[in-house]
Amino acid sequence: MDAQSRGRADGIDPADQWVLNPQTGDYELRLNHSGGDSGETSRTSGARVPNSRGPARDSAGGRGSASREGRGERRNPAHDGQDPGPKREVPGQRSRRSANGPRGQESSGPAGRRSRKAPKARRKKALLWTGGTMAFVLVGLSVGGYALYQHFNGNLNTVDVGGAGNKNVFDNDAPVNILIIGTDKRTGKGNEGYGDKGSVGHADTNILFHVSEDRTNATALSIPRDLITDIPDCKVKQPDGSEKLVPGTENVRFNQSLGQEGRNAGCTMETVREITGIKVDHFMMVDFNAVKELSTAVGGVEICLAKPVKDPDSHLNLPAGEHRIQGEDALAFVRTRHSFGNHGDLDRIKVQQQFIASMIRQMQSDDTLTSPTKLYKLADAATKALTVDTGIGTGTKLASLAQELSKVNTKNITFTTVPVLDNPAEKTPVTVVLNPPKADALFAMMRDDTSLTEVKSKKKAAKSKQDALLKGSKAAAADVRVDVYNGGKVPGAAQATVVWLQNEQGVLKSTNKANAPAKVAKTTLEYAPNQADQARALAAMMGLPGSAMKKGTTDAEGLQAMVLTLGDDFKGAGTPITGPAKVPDDIQQANADKAECAK
Repeated sequence: MDAQSRGRADGIDPADQWVLNPQTGDYELRLNHSGGDSGETSRTSGARVPNSRGPARDSAGGRGSASREGRGERRNPAHDGQDPGPKREVPGQRSRRSANGPRGQESSGPAGRRSRKAPKARRKKALLWTGGTMAFVLVGLSVGGYALYQHFNGNLNTVDVGGAGNKNVFDNDAPVNILIIGTDKRTGKGNEGYGDKGSVGHADTNILFHVSEDRTNATALSIPRDLITDIPDCKVKQPDGSEKLVPGTENVRFNQSLGQEGRNAGCTMETVREITGIKVDHFMMVDFNAVKELSTAVGGVEICLAKPVKDPDSHLNLPAGEHRIQGEDALAFVRTRHSFGNHGDLDRIKVQQQFIASMIRQMQSDDTLTSPTKLYKLADAATKALTVDTGIGTGTKLASLAQELSKVNTKNITFTTVPVLDNPAEKTPVTVVLNPPKADALFAMMRDDTSLTEVKSKKKAAKSKQDALLKGSKAAAADVRVDVYNGGKVPGAAQATVVWLQNEQGVLKSTNKANAPAKVAKTTLEYAPNQADQARALAAMMGLPGSAMKKGTTDAEGLQAMVLTLGDDFKGAGTPITGPAKVPDDIQQANADKAECAK
């Protein structure tokens, strides 16, 4: 059986099930394959999807005069030689053809007929269209983006997070950071045994999904729910449109960044920024039901157990070996914490990452990509499960985001976890704290958009070119002249840096210019061509990456100084801003392209 008909008894090309609606500009899924009913819109799970296999036929089975003139026929190879019954075009479809039939040399047969495309071409079209309808599904109480069409808009729940996110879907010249939040809120039948009774929904499972600027790679960073951290002040939109300031709190669990004191997902996004120095663009949030519904919609997720598991708390009961799980078993697998490793939350995170990686592989498999029905079920289940920020709160916006995310090859998606230590303040550790040296290195790599996997790309070549700006002669410290602005989150950073430069580095011609006009994510050094030796000297002192170097086009005149703007990546005077070139060996990693057995 070829790729087009795999899993399809009728042999219909899956690509032919997607039809362009010129009124919306979207491709719409046609699920009805029966001949007699094709004059009606398809009905699946309550959604109406226009059917456009071709113009209507007259009672004799031939084409009416209106359909002979100015339009070509869309042939379905599975029904050649048969009268499939009345059919309906998508409104406006007729205008796509000229009065003389298809454009160019599409047809070599009778006028108005398209020639049958080669299977390889159909396969490519199927992957293009269906691949554009989804980005990734991150499960383990977390779900990722899904490209959705207009008839799924009603399923989505949205939250206005104000300035915490990005009002644009994505920026073409920047990475994309999406926070996946799985809550412990009990909703849906059969979920009484999971989570905290009466919970408003804490940030139980958290994954910061960082997609590189050039879309060649991605890093999925798990943040432990029991991480002790500070939660910053955050503004929450009220039902009447007004804003409420929720005061921050110190030395509490990360999961309290959501739900407690009326905090919404925007507060969780700000907490992630506080910890990592990475601004989050969007969030996607789900509860327990998403795991059950999505794992079922995709036809089950393959897992591997290194040993038998019988967990009385999660009710997971499976022998060692490979399994395909869905529904209750899938939820039990990602919720169990007493069957793997040291029976703690960090080991459960590893299991969840394995499940997510398997889900991604299943989503990109031929079984899913070539099944319009399965894709529809996934879209329906995902949108019903999702709560997102208003920046991506429509099917059109999610579709745009999905097309970007779907560019990433699974072999270049790396899962890792924030490096932590047992909380030294607890006699019997239950919570964890950051492991600063390791965590700072990992966060710096993500801020610098450095892949955790080896990726060859145009961006890497561009980075090498940018890094070349750091090479060459360096001016003496006494000759470096620079104005320092604070555009980051560290109060008094500009003054502290000037004091450090003058007292520790001998840069006496440095001046504190206080706050920058606007906050910036990354530190930059602007300089003129004839200041290149000064710039290289300052970059070496501060550990600036090549990406921070902003060389102008005209030479400086007189006593003009360079401009150093400290961003959110600035941690303190004397702390290098650049991250390591590759991830340290002792940081846990898992690749989405490789199956692993839970131990």
